[in-house]
Amino acid sequence: MESFKTLREAVIHFADFENCKRLMVQLRWPDGVVKCPHCGAEKITWLAKNRVWKCYTGHSMPKFSLKTGTIFEDSPIGLDKWLPALWLIVNCKNGISSCELGRDLGVTQKTAWFIAHRLRFALTDGGSDLLCGEVEADETYIGGKARNMHKDVRAQKITGTGGKDKTAVMGILQRGGKVKTKVVSNVKKKSLQAEVRKHVEAGSALFTDALKSYEGLNEFEHQVVDHAVQYVDGKVHTNGLENFWSLLKRGLNGTYVSVEPFHLFRYLDEQAYRYNNRKDMDDYDRFELALRQVTGKRLTYQHLTGKDREASQEPATPSII
Repeated sequence: MESFKTLREAVIHFADFENCKRLMVQLRWPDGVVKCPHCGAEKITWLAKNRVWKCYTGHSMPKFSLKTGTIFEDSPIGLDKWLPALWLIVNCKNGISSCELGRDLGVTQKTAWFIAHRLRFALTDGGSDLLCGEVEADETYIGGKARNMHKDVRAQKITGTGGKDKTAVMGILQRGGKVKTKVVSNVKKKSLQAEVRKHVEAGSALFTDALKSYEGLNEFEHQVVDHAVQYVDGKVHTNGLENFWSLLKRGLNGTYVSVEPFHLFRYLDEQAYRYNNRKDMDDYDRFELALRQVTGKRLTYQHLTGKDREASQEPATPSII
């Protein structure tokens, strides 16, 4: 397996299509035998001029490329841009904006924005492993700061105090292990406790703040720290998640500046991926692991922007004036 250490080396390496092809084949077909992603047949031929394979089993989609069946599918952007983009997203600690990504790749901001969201979708952790041992649970609110808004915008968007008009996010962290995040509709008992029970093994040591919503988690060794009194009481604290929230908000506020609530979960997946793979992995390891996750995933522009849902809705009956 190939390995390089820097972005410069990655850009030079992936400028050669044969290098892209060799790496993609190694990751998608580890046994070295390329198979048709549509039917699984091995009776195929490489058409070098078009850079595609042709399957001879007689189905309706005989030709396929390195992108077929991956998050890159149906994109006119070459792998010489996709792969460095993936390298940047998984290795930039505070993220990379679509404007900067567009400049680096030589594409428009709109194209870079779509590229970034597709890659974030590939980073989604679909694992169902339960967290165990010492586990922290905490919640936070994501949203614009009133002091940074123009007076007219502030009057429109800020209609209350505290977390009102912001998006609630919950995090669950296994100390020394992974963090899992979720955008939640509210921070009431039903929402938060459902997430804890879904992701944490019963009997684990659970540490939370004094929010009333966490009361009643009796199947865990639940201990509480009251932040109005202190932030640490021996092992009882949520400082691991506070650190994660700090990294997340630094990226959202400093790099992305403005994130719509309906896209927030993808930024959470991006930050969780970098956080969960920060130890014992170098830049290439994080890149390779992410590249192994691009197969079998698809995100279209219509779905990303909600246009497919709009098209599926029946047109409203015109009103009579």
